[in-house]
Amino acid sequence: MLLEELKSFDTFERFYLENKESIAAVSLSDYLNALIAQKGLVKADIVANSEMSEVYAYQILSGIKKHPKREKVLSIAVGMGLSCDETQELLKKTGYAPLYAKNPFDAVVIYGLAKGMNVVEINNLLFDYEQETLG
Repeated sequence: MLLEELKSFDTFERFYLENKESIAAVSLSDYLNALIAQKGLVKADIVANSEMSEVYAYQILSGIKKHPKREKVLSIAVGMGLSCDETQELLKKTGYAPLYAKNPFDAVVIYGLAKGMNVVEINNLLFDYEQETLG
């Protein structure tokens, strides 16, 4: 496990040099575009399904908007139809905190992903439980 390996190294520099590929975050747009290609998705459909401003969503997908809020990334994930596991991987690989079931906002999003809900349905559930929406 990487955590145990990190603790055992005498210098961080040596650990980093040997494990650089494992700990470096991938750019959000690169990872999203790889997923889009892998799944054969259409960007226009993702943008429409994400319920975000068209301009803003395309800025995220193209890399112009490098660090959108986590909620916007989740909107894109839902718009792409990603599973909960795929969404967790997206968050982790791009430097965002993974969803945590003990957090009320995250619990609703996890539930929505597991049930195949769209952004509007998840937002309605978030609103019902007095949580911020995906945007």
